[in-house]
Amino acid sequence: MEKAYEAMNDILVNLIHEIWELEGKSIRAEGFKDLTNNDMHVIEAIGLSDGSNMSSIARKLNITVSSLTTAMNGLVRKKYAERYRSEEDRRVVFVKLTEKGIEAYCQHEDYHRKMIQAILDKLEEEEVSVLLKALGALKEFFAS
Repeated sequence: MEKAYEAMNDILVNLIHEIWELEGKSIRAEGFKDLTNNDMHVIEAIGLSDGSNMSSIARKLNITVSSLTTAMNGLVRKKYAERYRSEEDRRVVFVKLTEKGIEAYCQHEDYHRKMIQAILDKLEEEEVSVLLKALGALKEFFAS
């Protein structure tokens, strides 16, 4: 069991680091050199909707609205997103992706699709269910 622990620890620690690094390189290679990984995750949280409010996006990212405001300032300045106020309640701020932001979102989504497909191509159906169970346990750990 000790070898399994060591192997899993090594894989998880290195995998998290490698995914972060490769994701950043992929973003920049696709022509979005001015985006950081954090920018891309905000873009992903905004999604393709016609507009999400700042509070709901902050909740998705598990950050404060003030932290999101800082990130949004950069994305608006770089023209990946735009803000607008609610007509019903001017205190509520909505954000949506611009055409440039949608393009970045789609490139990032394609990267994720390729990453998942590379895993699925190497697994049998029963192995997929075991992997999903293990990843679910990992997700629960991080959520607690």
